[in-house]
Amino acid sequence: MTATRKTFVRAKDVMDRTIHYIDGIATVAEAAAIMRKENTTTLIVEKRNGDDAWGLVVAQDIIRAEVLADKKPGSAHVYEIMSKPVVTVPADMDLRYVSRLMIRFGIRRAPVEEGGELVGIVGQEDLLMKCNLF
Repeated sequence: MTATRKTFVRAKDVMDRTIHYIDGIATVAEAAAIMRKENTTTLIVEKRNGDDAWGLVVAQDIIRAEVLADKKPGSAHVYEIMSKPVVTVPADMDLRYVSRLMIRFGIRRAPVEEGGELVGIVGQEDLLMKCNLF
């Protein structure tokens, strides 16, 4: 009897390695400008100190804050609309567990962490488009 070895696809295998950061005191208008310039819909909000947690602001947060709340651009700050703390996943986590975690927490993307540092972001689209998980 021969043992078959199953290969696992891990978060680090499909994550987007480009991370765009923003300070929490930046305005929502500044966040939108960075998103347009960098062609991204996700920004990581920098930690204030070593004991702080990362935050996350996505395009939907900006739309909700600026359009639906009918605020003037620049009147709201990133810290007012961001999600914090964010759910991160280990770089070596099997994608099957990453997908379960995303479903259970109702999130579309998660920063990928290795050695206490962010190394990328994995999104639901990565789970579908970059591997044969499904």
